[in-house]
Amino acid sequence: MHPLLTNRRRLLLYVAAWIPLTIGLGALLNLRTPREPGELALVLLPLVLLLAFDVLSAWWVCRGAPLGTTPLLRIVGTHTMGAAGAALLWLVLGPAWVSVLTRHRGIVPYVPSDWMLLGAAAAFLYFVSAIGHYLMLAFEQSRLAERRMLESRVAARDAELRALRAQLDPHFLFNSLNSINALVGSRPEDARRVCVGLGDFLRETLRVGARDFITLREELTLADHYLEIEQVRFGARLTVVREIAPDAAPCVVPPLLIQPLVENAVRHGIANLLEGGTVRIEARVRPAAKGGVELLEIVVENPSDPTAPVKRGAGVGLDNVRRRLEALSVRDGSLEVNGGGSTFQVRLRLPVVHDAHVVEMAERDAQARRAAGSAA
Repeated sequence: MHPLLTNRRRLLLYVAAWIPLTIGLGALLNLRTPREPGELALVLLPLVLLLAFDVLSAWWVCRGAPLGTTPLLRIVGTHTMGAAGAALLWLVLGPAWVSVLTRHRGIVPYVPSDWMLLGAAAAFLYFVSAIGHYLMLAFEQSRLAERRMLESRVAARDAELRALRAQLDPHFLFNSLNSINALVGSRPEDARRVCVGLGDFLRETLRVGARDFITLREELTLADHYLEIEQVRFGARLTVVREIAPDAAPCVVPPLLIQPLVENAVRHGIANLLEGGTVRIEARVRPAAKGGVELLEIVVENPSDPTAPVKRGAGVGLDNVRRRLEALSVRDGSLEVNGGGSTFQVRLRLPVVHDAHVVEMAERDAQARRAAGSAA
């Protein structure tokens, strides 16, 4: 269906645009033979209305003979036939309509030269319509190409996010398997605890990993599963301090964004110190500055040995988080790293978002887990 016929407002505007054309044709005929305005309107209005809908057929002709892929001679021949059809419409129906008006209203008959003039005008208006429809199709193609480009960008961004997210699980899995391998001979019970913790972590990852956003409370639960595994490995060498403000826990964050920061703190901080140390996780909502937005600020801090050699893979987790922020186009989001001394600190800032649906889903999942635990 023609686009004009699917929208009443556009259709009315299109019909209204033909009123000046009707007035112009009437003035042209009046120069040849003076006639009453009412008589000209009675003759021309039905014919112009009929032509207005007839020239819309150029839409399908233009779609069937697109520019750039159709030979020029075919385009010219096709539209010449369309213009001849529009002219013939007036040349046949016009005299018949005037003859009816002559018998019933007594108007002065039109001479053949008048109809030749009107036929030429109809052909010209068809060509104008064809040009307009080609412009409409070009604009439609441009919008379609732009939409496809945006869709491809979104698909590429989603693919990048999935790839970045997929990097996290194998990275952590390899470390956990190495820990199990080291414990299975000398500390089999601890190896079993690591296996159980690893299963819980992977189960939780599968549950929330498919969602675009989760609450900070859920994200910290993932980090806790990871830290429980590392607690078995490092024992008293690893201490964790959490300072989570009540208004920060319900905030919405991308999944698996904080866990790599915690993993980085343990792997490249605590693991390099014989005496171990404390990983501090802090989260609070910073009030909005003038003209800004509220920010969820998450800080992961750990002791570090500046003289320790750089391990293979150092910085992968931080780079992953930074690239995910870029891919998500998080407005006002930032990742700030402060290191080089005896303390290594990562400060992540995200705009505060409270998604009632996400929070409700998280609470429902928590209740289900509590109910399952009670049943067990």
